[in-house]
Amino acid sequence: MRPRSSSEDAGWNPYLAGALSGLVSVLSVWLTGHFLGASTTFVRSAGMLEQLIAPDRVEKLDYFVKTIPKIDWQWMFVFGIFIGALIAATTSKSFRWQGLPDMWQQRFGSHSHGKRALFAFAGGTIAMFGARLADG
Repeated sequence: MRPRSSSEDAGWNPYLAGALSGLVSVLSVWLTGHFLGASTTFVRSAGMLEQLIAPDRVEKLDYFVKTIPKIDWQWMFVFGIFIGALIAATTSKSFRWQGLPDMWQQRFGSHSHGKRALFAFAGGTIAMFGARLADG
């Protein structure tokens, strides 16, 4: 394990970040009448990509009859999460390109591509199933 530099220790105050997240959540409901969510954006993005390949097929899917795949406020919110996280990481000087987390490398080594793919797929599947089960 490599020692952390002082620039890596400079992170955002978790209380401030939590308070700002809560404020955004309250303002979202107050101003738009919608709760924050992100899992539907994944499905809509997949639908938008599929529209490029087979537009007639997407129109026939029951899910997309009631939820048209388009860029809406929730899609922009998820895009904003990405931009906000990038800004937060750069301003706190904690941003770095890293292909493999240190903890993973310590536990499984640096040449475990199959394990990484399996765990990433399983974790993503469980997270998406839970989010869709909760109607989020």
